[in-house]
Amino acid sequence: MDTLTSATIALIDELVSALGAEAVRWGDAIDARYHADWSGGAPVRPLALVRPANTGDVASAMRICHAHRVPVVPQGGLTSLAGGAMPQADAVALSLERLNAIEQVDAASATMTVQAGATLQAVQEAALAAGLVFGVDLGARGSCQIGGNLATNAGGNGVVQFGMMREQTLGLEVVLADGTVLPMLRPMRKNNTGYDLKQWFIGSEGTLGIITRAILSLHPAPRAKVSTLVALPDYASAIRLLRLLQSHFPGALAAFELMWEDFFSTSLRWRQAASPLPQAYPFMVLAEVTGHEEAALADSLQRALGEAMEDGTVLDAVVAQSQAQAGALWRIHAKRRRNFPRSSCRSTSMSACRSTRSANSAEQCVLALSQRWPGQRTLRFGHLGDGNLHLTTDALRWARTFRRSKPRTRWSRLSTPCSPSGAAASLPNTASACTRSRI
Repeated sequence: MDTLTSATIALIDELVSALGAEAVRWGDAIDARYHADWSGGAPVRPLALVRPANTGDVASAMRICHAHRVPVVPQGGLTSLAGGAMPQADAVALSLERLNAIEQVDAASATMTVQAGATLQAVQEAALAAGLVFGVDLGARGSCQIGGNLATNAGGNGVVQFGMMREQTLGLEVVLADGTVLPMLRPMRKNNTGYDLKQWFIGSEGTLGIITRAILSLHPAPRAKVSTLVALPDYASAIRLLRLLQSHFPGALAAFELMWEDFFSTSLRWRQAASPLPQAYPFMVLAEVTGHEEAALADSLQRALGEAMEDGTVLDAVVAQSQAQAGALWRIHAKRRRNFPRSSCRSTSMSACRSTRSANSAEQCVLALSQRWPGQRTLRFGHLGDGNLHLTTDALRWARTFRRSKPRTRWSRLSTPCSPSGAAASLPNTASACTRSRI
């Protein structure tokens, strides 16, 4: 066990006195899972680990750390792909996993009050039990926590229909760095009493305060939903199909996920699965629509796709005939970044305007990466319905050499334009080539 300094001993003593011995760990007692998040960064043991059980504990921990001038790294489900929950050797890691209660589900007002450590899946299941749905869904739903979803303003598959976490949030409770608690748990949907302070903390990634509780907005659960996998000749066809489905199913297009052929074929290979379609196509879209009756909904979807086939927008399509088939389709989309070797893979995101400029920009990014780092492999996919595309790069062949020869955390410019506006995109001078990613 490392020798603790007198200042660290004093800090730990105060934390134990305020929170109890079961809530504070240090040295070898800190389990290895708190040493890193999903970003693949080198594990780091924090100065201490605090596991508060309620908002008062969080406030006490922050007040003590503030007095000792010790930084704090909030940790949720540790699903960050950009290192947002990576601890530091000179900082206290504060895990919210014990604040995991679903405090109230009010079906009449379609709201839910939850603690920040509740997982997204727990929130979804509690909403469904009340005949409602929560409007955000992510692949990491079983691990990611609502506090992290809020701190990163997460979106995921349902943004095209319901919006991001910001649109799902009615109120927050937040603890500031000095331990001050901001009680902003107001359930009113129309609240024009002054500054909407909660918006400062949604998307702030823990830099302004730690979210401890939230009031979330829920939506009526659809009686039916139908998924389809659609083959397209080009990016412009994806935009036309998006507009077509939005016009046929106003307010009921629940998801519209675009996959380049490289992503689609790689995902099938990872799953050791056959394609639902007889051949490869340049682009694939996975879409879901919701309605009142499944047979009528499937019939309407097939008519819309038939219309798109007649004008050449769609080349082929399959419509799931059961929820089991729909689940199989969505598992193709779920096999993405985490299937790359973690030591070599990083993700970045780019805005996707609804024009062919976004496709050109994505292609230019791949070309620029290949020119600078030959042998890299990049997969492209994203949420075209809400204007967000992702590039995931596997740099295994050159990562070790490049890391030995270049310092980390310095930014440089690629000479090839990679953004929709035509401006050159910035990439870090490491194998990580990453921006802030989702929780």
